[in-house]
Amino acid sequence: MKITLSRCLLATAIAGFGISSVQAETTLRMAHFWPGPSGVNEDVLQAWADTVAEESGGELSIQMFPAGTLAKPDSIYEAAANGIADIGATAQGYTAGRFPLSQIVELPGVASTATQGACVLQTLYDDGHLDSEYEDTRPLFMFTTGPGGIHTIDTDVQTPADLQGLRIRRPTAVAGEMLENMGASPVGMPAPDIYTSMQRGVIDGLSFPWEGLKGFRVNELVSYHTEVPFYTLIFVATMNQRAYEGLSPEQQAVIDNNSGMKWAEKAGEVFDRLDVEGKQEAVDAGHTIREIENPLEHPDWQEPLQTGIENYLTQLEERGLSQAREVYEAALAASESCGTQQG
Repeated sequence: MKITLSRCLLATAIAGFGISSVQAETTLRMAHFWPGPSGVNEDVLQAWADTVAEESGGELSIQMFPAGTLAKPDSIYEAAANGIADIGATAQGYTAGRFPLSQIVELPGVASTATQGACVLQTLYDDGHLDSEYEDTRPLFMFTTGPGGIHTIDTDVQTPADLQGLRIRRPTAVAGEMLENMGASPVGMPAPDIYTSMQRGVIDGLSFPWEGLKGFRVNELVSYHTEVPFYTLIFVATMNQRAYEGLSPEQQAVIDNNSGMKWAEKAGEVFDRLDVEGKQEAVDAGHTIREIENPLEHPDWQEPLQTGIENYLTQLEERGLSQAREVYEAALAASESCGTQQG
């Protein structure tokens, strides 16, 4: 966190003349990995920053560092924790194994839209199920993508058998195990690396929500899409605790007023809109789109996905997280509640 010098000098000068001092403008550095022109940067993160600036009367200013310019995608959470960034927005799964209970929300069947997923994840945090995973920062709000599917350059994937031998980018280890169960060879990499990796032939396809295909221009490189909702990617926007404590009570109140479910749901609404736009882009380009409805009950897709869910919960229990199934059940209950709230 830095204090704008000119405002500080002005405040000091005014105080020196015995006049009531004014609050200096505080600039907070926000790091994330989405491209600057993307809808997520403009309509979620920049919109949040603009709201904070407005509600603080200009006392709080957010300096945005998109596209990993302040910290690499897999280092953004740590950057927020140690103060390199004052605020970070990132995917929890980019730090493998760091947020195992939170990533339960990534499992298939938990959320069918980004708005529902954001509500589920924020509910689990608000209800205290995830407290231990965020003790080193101050979470502002949590959100998710819509369900992710499979997108390939030149393979028409209709059943898991069609994935045999294909190198498919996976966003997190949770999604990677699902892909492996389906016969693919998962390759881990952050979203910003996908485009060049596909151009170079490093991967044959990827797992992504429709929003990501638009935001990272991947529709330019793929021709086949299989809508098999087998994961949801989760995110957190979180703040360095010392940076928060360094704010005035009035500034803290502005941050608090723009935290929690209000912004989780706003983010979800943006992701749902971008999903529609991303799919329409593929339709307009004449791509082949396959839709797999209810994959957890589909004869071809059910077994690898159900196995993946059970394996993940068992792995958490083996790590000593005895509450894993309790959190999973809480996620399913929240999913029902959040879905009802959306009508």
